[in-house]
Amino acid sequence: MTASSTYGSWPSPVSAADVASSSTRFDGARFVGDEIWWAQSVPEEGGRMSVRRRQSDGRTVDVLPAPWSARSRVHEYGGGAWCAAEDGRLFFVEGSDQRVYTLGSGGAPTPLTREEDGTAFGGLVWAAGRLLAVRERTATSGGERAIVEISLDGTGARVVAHGDDFVAQPALSPDGRRLAWIGWNHPDLPWDRARLHVGRLRDGVVADAIDVTDGATSALQPVWTGADELLYLDDTSGRWQVQRVEPDTGERSALTHDDADTGGALWTLGMRWFAPLEDGRIVAVRTNGEETVVVIDPADGTTRTVGVDGASQTFLEDARGTRLLITTASASAPLGLWLVDADGQAAPERLAGDDLSALAPWLPAPRAVTADGPHGPVHAYFYPPTHPELQGPEDELAPCLVWVHGGPTAHVGPAASRKIAYFTSRGIGILDVNYSGSTGYGRAYRERLRGQWGVADVDDVIAAARHVAAAGLADPDRLAIEGGSAGGWTVLSALTRGDVFAAGVSRYGVGDARALVADTHDFESRYLDGLIGPLPEAERVYVERSPLTHPERFRVPLLILQGAEDRVVPPAQAEAIRDALRRQGVPHAYVLYEGEGHGFRRRETTIDALASELAFLGQVFGFAADAPEIPLSIGALRITDGPDGRELFIDPEGDSAHAERDVRVAVSREPLRPLFARPRTAEWAEALRAAGFTATADDPDLFVLLPALDGE
Repeated sequence: MTASSTYGSWPSPVSAADVASSSTRFDGARFVGDEIWWAQSVPEEGGRMSVRRRQSDGRTVDVLPAPWSARSRVHEYGGGAWCAAEDGRLFFVEGSDQRVYTLGSGGAPTPLTREEDGTAFGGLVWAAGRLLAVRERTATSGGERAIVEISLDGTGARVVAHGDDFVAQPALSPDGRRLAWIGWNHPDLPWDRARLHVGRLRDGVVADAIDVTDGATSALQPVWTGADELLYLDDTSGRWQVQRVEPDTGERSALTHDDADTGGALWTLGMRWFAPLEDGRIVAVRTNGEETVVVIDPADGTTRTVGVDGASQTFLEDARGTRLLITTASASAPLGLWLVDADGQAAPERLAGDDLSALAPWLPAPRAVTADGPHGPVHAYFYPPTHPELQGPEDELAPCLVWVHGGPTAHVGPAASRKIAYFTSRGIGILDVNYSGSTGYGRAYRERLRGQWGVADVDDVIAAARHVAAAGLADPDRLAIEGGSAGGWTVLSALTRGDVFAAGVSRYGVGDARALVADTHDFESRYLDGLIGPLPEAERVYVERSPLTHPERFRVPLLILQGAEDRVVPPAQAEAIRDALRRQGVPHAYVLYEGEGHGFRRRETTIDALASELAFLGQVFGFAADAPEIPLSIGALRITDGPDGRELFIDPEGDSAHAERDVRVAVSREPLRPLFARPRTAEWAEALRAAGFTATADDPDLFVLLPALDGE
């Protein structure tokens, strides 16, 4: 029999430290000889990316030991930071200096490229005895990218193919005579428009090249199946499908015709969505909200589902015979690496990733949700509060945290994780929204955000939040919104454009669209041309859409989490938001993490950020959180000094003796949610009285604050 307990305060077996230790990221997996190799993050070692292998005897060992870390910074998001030769030589990009190294058995890493400021490598490929990579040079004007071959004797790299602003996914034909690759140019991103190029090699360098696709669509992932036949992905139909082409004749055909995508947003260089098998069949990931892995027989057009427990974050890493290496997550298992037989001759085997079997009673069952929005249907997944022994009071609805993914061109599916369970096992629901612009629903859904960033995404998350509240799944007065990067923009925009959310959490969020264009890296420097409009023609729209343009609209508490070394959304953006909140007297907390960039990687950062978020929600929504209290600042208090009405400010960062920590701020759960302040010093109490704030009838030390601020 389950007992009743206040939502948000349920005891949970999932700690912030558990979440941090299980926040595993992968960067590819390969069959190498008789072994399986993969790259996996090590949270307890500062997020270091280790390359590991499972030996033929079943033991897993590190190929790349600490402190080495295989991490690329090409396009800032990297990917494809390692590859291996069949004889067991490892080639990798070292995260600290972005040089390419080689590591043989029993030796130490040896550099193959020289140290050069502003130069990074990624997308490494070993083929026919040649080491290919994408090289990025940002020190040159406008940046420069090329497909290069890296000499194995340490003499450096030579350009094999170039000409586009950006290049990716080099593929060498089996006879070594031709190279295929993907290229695109500003202002497009690869999911907008990208060309497939094929070039003949002369002395190892592309001598002449043709465009296999016309650049009006988004081509991806070329894979040779013979000297004269190439498979690739393209979305000419509005969905990414597997295509076949003979470059010599130009004859092409679509091998799939599904109302689903095989493909996605090429944020990192190592992404793979399909693989040909030796017998001519093709294994592919299909995405239409949820994901499945299928085997396609081009000879008769039949398909069959592969039996792997996966529905989200699915990539086809490698294939040998009928054996497949797949990274995926599902409603019952978090992101992990699986060894799967395409014909089901052996049971799927989980090689790496977190094991949540002990937490099964606390794991929520995700529900697919579709809300009606002003721009069309809005897709999301809802994770209800889940506990084997507790339920909420009959007269109480649960608080809900609405998650907004980054990108904004990204996708979420129904996937178990300790992070989700961290909240749901305490009695807080999660609504994960695929708003307009998300992948996984076709080009038309992606392009609903074209020119509408800050409008369609905001409308969608509001519609989804209202939908779950109207369905009785969440308390309409205790809806919070949380997101990072582009998701942080949507958080801030939703807080300044509507009154649905009672609190917000912004992780390295964008507050000023023009500042983002000025400050961000080259890969995304023209992203906003499509999302908002080209500058300077659309400058007025940039100003109007930016949350920082409307600081007076910030009304509800906000937690800001930021990396000090973020080069995509620099700290200046977060600090401008913080300063605006101070000026408005809105309760907030700003946490800056040293050594962190765009996306938190360190274990200690993940622990602190999660605990801070839970404590923040507890203060705002009125439940006892099992996390250290986070001090909320109300910023500068406006006080009338003397009969002439002269105004002065008590600013916690100025010369005042009143520190931010001297006032604890809480927001009630009543519909109007008035803001209260409880001074911790006599000076603050006197300052509040002098400013005209009055205490409550029941507590002489609890001042009613928000109505007075509203009236100013």
